[in-house]
Amino acid sequence: MITTRRTGSPPLRGATALTLLVVLVTALVGGCAAPAPAPDPAPRATVPAAPLTAADVDAWLDGLVPAALDRSGIAGAAVSVVRDGQVLATRGYGSAGPGTPVDPERTLFRVGSVSKVATAVAVLQLADRGLLDLDADVRGYLDIDLPLPRGPVTLRNLLSHTAGFEEQIRGLIGTEPDGPALREFLATDPPEQVAAPGTTPAYSNYGYGLAGHVVERVTGEPFERYVQREVLDRAGMRTATFDQPLPADAAGAMSAGYANVDTAPAPFEIVNPAPAGSLSASASDMGRFASALLGAPGSTPLLSPAAWALMQRPALGPDTLGALAEGPRMTPGLFDESRNGHLVLGHGGDTQWFHSHLQLYPAQRIGVFVTTNSSGRGGADTLDLRRAVTEGFTDRYLPGAAGPAPAPDAGTPARAAAIAGTYESARRSASTFMGAMNLTAQMRVADRPDGTLLVSPAPNDVRPAAYAEVRPGLWREVGGQRLLTVRTDADGRVTGLGHDAAFTELPVGPLRDAALLGTVLAGSVVVLVGGLVAWPAGALWRRRHGVVVGARPRTDRVLHGLTRVAALAALVALAGWVTSVVAIASLADVPLPVLRGLQVLQWIGLAGVPVAAAGVVTALRARTDGWQVTGRVLLLAGLAGVAVVAVVAGLLLPSLTY
Repeated sequence: MITTRRTGSPPLRGATALTLLVVLVTALVGGCAAPAPAPDPAPRATVPAAPLTAADVDAWLDGLVPAALDRSGIAGAAVSVVRDGQVLATRGYGSAGPGTPVDPERTLFRVGSVSKVATAVAVLQLADRGLLDLDADVRGYLDIDLPLPRGPVTLRNLLSHTAGFEEQIRGLIGTEPDGPALREFLATDPPEQVAAPGTTPAYSNYGYGLAGHVVERVTGEPFERYVQREVLDRAGMRTATFDQPLPADAAGAMSAGYANVDTAPAPFEIVNPAPAGSLSASASDMGRFASALLGAPGSTPLLSPAAWALMQRPALGPDTLGALAEGPRMTPGLFDESRNGHLVLGHGGDTQWFHSHLQLYPAQRIGVFVTTNSSGRGGADTLDLRRAVTEGFTDRYLPGAAGPAPAPDAGTPARAAAIAGTYESARRSASTFMGAMNLTAQMRVADRPDGTLLVSPAPNDVRPAAYAEVRPGLWREVGGQRLLTVRTDADGRVTGLGHDAAFTELPVGPLRDAALLGTVLAGSVVVLVGGLVAWPAGALWRRRHGVVVGARPRTDRVLHGLTRVAALAALVALAGWVTSVVAIASLADVPLPVLRGLQVLQWIGLAGVPVAAAGVVTALRARTDGWQVTGRVLLLAGLAGVAVVAVVAGLLLPSLTY
């Protein structure tokens, strides 16, 4: 549900604020620096297709998944593969809980954002019946106040993640069952609309929550009830449910969730908004869902042929997306994940502990689903396993052309140089202090002498990858099949990089470059800590050695004292922000008074800048010792550096929502 197209890490716990500050500084300084270019992988040779039989799929999975679990520390996994309504494989591996092996027929997994596919199906069913217009202003179906300063939003926008909403984290995943109802969740402090609808793909859980509420408004019944009857039950899913907490008959089959196999089971996760990610289902049930969606023989179709055809087509075109339409695009509810020349539609999903992926091959009427109940010991463990299953399946059973080849005149160094720079995701918080998170997840694009690009980290990955130009505006991964689109303005300046259908990277200027800000922050923290330590240390040294310092003017003493107060406030605020941002990123709530208190401390630090400047002036006028003047200049620089970081990171913005 919290899908980022990059796997997440387990929540940080037990770290001190100082340690977290060091972690942040390290991430800012080093995390965005481009690593040494990796050797370009050799192109993958096309191999004959393996026989797509139950025996071969079982043998392939049994050789792949258990070894991956052992290597990564993932506790349990399940896979289902269906073709033409027939089950080719339903396999369970590892543990669903203490003493309980994974049963692919019975064990329930939290499938996260794969839930959105069912939500999209519900919307398309109602549109097919004439009860909804995908291109009408969505406010006509809502009973909540939804400010849309950048333009009206349609259901087509919501289902393709192009409504323009900023990221919102508060209340996304918790453990308390008595949370707000869907309408209340959506109406309380909705996210800002920061981009014109239809122009900038930016993944949005809130948007799918709105789509689910539209289903409620049109049908007159709770979303969970409608989707259970018209989607899950029609698909023949025997135990699947959007309900949370789980009904009694399903709770006993629910897999435990883990950070990794070495940790204790985590509490059951309550996902908000429910239409974006609250579905619980077995691997076998997800195979039935895939068959019903594909219209396989023997299944009850979920959509009419026209509606299913609509769900296979890109939702938007170049008229709004511009050059971003050259690459993979969202359909209403599905990502274009085509591979080897075959149309592949899919959706991934992540909660804190569960990680899943569903892929559909419409032409072959094949469905593949893979899910895990833990994140593993490494940051990319579940991502690697899911790719090994989904991409490995395509390469083994449906080999073919890797994709468009670079044109003979493509890849000029000049065009590569125009794209080089630092980028951050359009899926961001633009109006609140949580914009600080974006600074630790920037993408750096470097041009290389041969006209290729080195992207660090590569989209939907934690590792770098090289891209070669296919034609102006479209780049393909060297030795791979991922595509990168480049949108420019009338003057040729890059305005966005598109990838993975629902994600856009936006260029950032020098002042927001994390490497530069990290250097400023690190230097400022060192100076301020040094200045505060030097004050009592210097007094102690003078007392021990009997050094007498001449009296200073009262104004000078007051200014210097206030400067030290401001330095202390700035350091405490920084440590508090790091602790709070890490907690929020780990889906924990931070009380509003705490955040407001940190902001007050940050303002005190900012106010210290003119005070420190005045202190330097008074010291110079009083002909103070040169070392003391130097110390005051350094304190001024440290306070100014922290102030710059606070402004750029949004720590002083009035909104404290997240």
